[in-house]
Amino acid sequence: MSRPSDNPADPFKKALAEATKVMADDPDLTVTYSVDPSGVSGDTMRLPQVSRRMGRDEVLLARGTADALALHRKYHDTGVHAKYAPPGDMARDLYEAMETARCEAMGARDMPGTAGNIDAKIGHEAMRRGYDQIKQASEAPLAVAAGYLIRHLATGRKMPGGAQNVMELWQGFIEDQAGGTLEGLQDKLSDQASFARFARQIITDLGYGDQLGDDPDQIDEDQEDDAQDSAEEEQDPESTGQDDSEDDAEANPEQSQDDSQDSAQAQVSMDEMADQELGEDTEMPEGEAPLEPPPPQPVSEADPAYKVYDTRFDEEISAEDLADPIELERLRAYLDQQLEPLKGAVSRLANKLMRRLQAQQNRSWEFDLEEGILDVARLARVVANPTTPLSFKVEKDTEFRDTVVTLLLDNSGSMRGRPISIAAICADVLARTLERCNVKVEILGFTTRAWKGGQSREAWLNEGRPQQPGRLNDLRHIIYKSADAPWRRTRPNLGLMMKEGLLKENIDGEALEWAHRRMLMRREQRKILMVISDGAPVDDSTLSVNPANYLEKHLRDVIAMVERRKQVELLAIGIGHDVTRYYNRAVTITDVDQLAGAMTEQLAALFDTDPRARARVMGIRRAS
Repeated sequence: MSRPSDNPADPFKKALAEATKVMADDPDLTVTYSVDPSGVSGDTMRLPQVSRRMGRDEVLLARGTADALALHRKYHDTGVHAKYAPPGDMARDLYEAMETARCEAMGARDMPGTAGNIDAKIGHEAMRRGYDQIKQASEAPLAVAAGYLIRHLATGRKMPGGAQNVMELWQGFIEDQAGGTLEGLQDKLSDQASFARFARQIITDLGYGDQLGDDPDQIDEDQEDDAQDSAEEEQDPESTGQDDSEDDAEANPEQSQDDSQDSAQAQVSMDEMADQELGEDTEMPEGEAPLEPPPPQPVSEADPAYKVYDTRFDEEISAEDLADPIELERLRAYLDQQLEPLKGAVSRLANKLMRRLQAQQNRSWEFDLEEGILDVARLARVVANPTTPLSFKVEKDTEFRDTVVTLLLDNSGSMRGRPISIAAICADVLARTLERCNVKVEILGFTTRAWKGGQSREAWLNEGRPQQPGRLNDLRHIIYKSADAPWRRTRPNLGLMMKEGLLKENIDGEALEWAHRRMLMRREQRKILMVISDGAPVDDSTLSVNPANYLEKHLRDVIAMVERRKQVELLAIGIGHDVTRYYNRAVTITDVDQLAGAMTEQLAALFDTDPRARARVMGIRRAS
């Protein structure tokens, strides 16, 4: 007899799994809950993990994801989908997004309760991807916006939060180019083949018709004609077709003459229409030419030539979503145990940093001003000489009050063991110390989801191994602590770095660009980004099919962009490897025990009022 589970989330998971099977009309479906990206592989469906605490957001996300995947399985025919799927990248993205929207709209029509659940899922994804922060259409994905618009028009429901923002940025362009085609949307939803032809027309209207390839319906008609001709030839192999036409002409000469006249008139009419169209084209004002869709945004702002083979499997994820609270507490306790011998040294360094920062917060005043707070210490001058004007003073703000610091930690496999433990505890100490001084701190980590390429490499292999595919692994960018989250709530998250199997490959360039983008969205005036890494970017899957310096070159390009823009102060600490060949502001430590001191000195130097002392501590390497 099996022992009943003590996990309060298990009954919910079981009920959701059974409901999902019924909705998908597939009793053989296996439903699992995982920290890996949700999706369907064969007869197995992966849903987001639901923790013991069963928070409202994670329950809604699980239900919305389950409904979306179940509806796709119920209403989607892979054969029809593959038949009409275009070969071009942008065209395929549009095609996939619109088909997903069709399945969800069908579910909202037949099972209205699914609409709200899927809204919660879409809202969660839009927020995670920062869609609510996008201000220009060129920064928003056109395919995603097209899918949102199809769902909105099919259901009449307003899109949630950031999804509505992305849709509205592109809605005018899409309706201008494809408004006539969109009017037939409701009639096409129930028939996937009709909708696929409808989607291909939308893609043509938007200016990506050259990526559609051959018309599948025309190919079928040609094949049917060939089959019919072959059958007729087998029945009458001596017939050439010419004799039949001659016999018909002799049998009915008047009919033949009429047909000739009709053909001639039709040809004249077509010629006249062509002339009219040509005239209209030549007289059309330049201002009325159809809008050209903007080119797709490059993957990297630093290097437009940098390529990524497939971004579908990348993820930006919070630490809480990679482990349940109990596991995080256990891992945090293990981290504290590992660093027990260093507790005294770390505490001394934290106190040293605290004293240096608080020294900058001592009150300072500007005197002899015409307005402000009355300076009573100078009233004696007024008594001695009544003609002397009153003196006022104003308290000066601390120089680093409006500051945010981001710690970007290398979570690669080579950091396993003592280096990652030291990095985690130092991030903890700095977050605690800086928070007391009113400095916001964000802690981020970067690695990959798999060794040797993951799902991106599988897709590349299945598609014939195209030459120089670019980055060929699935990114995992982890948010351990957001800048606005208090340290006490996120303290257990840093224990995740102790999780077995988390640390894999490191693609530094994209991680640095990701952290830089996050900082630019912050409102603080001063932004400091500290990178802690143990060497050059390494990903075997990418480097095996691209130039040997592919990832290193991109890292250099990103660093150059960040330092050129000067919106973020960038510095780095290399553990056991010299990173000064990449970063202008950098220090290299040979022993991980030096990391805490190096981090403390580097940050304290940034707040030093003496620029010469700051440069001396930072070890700034000037370009020759």
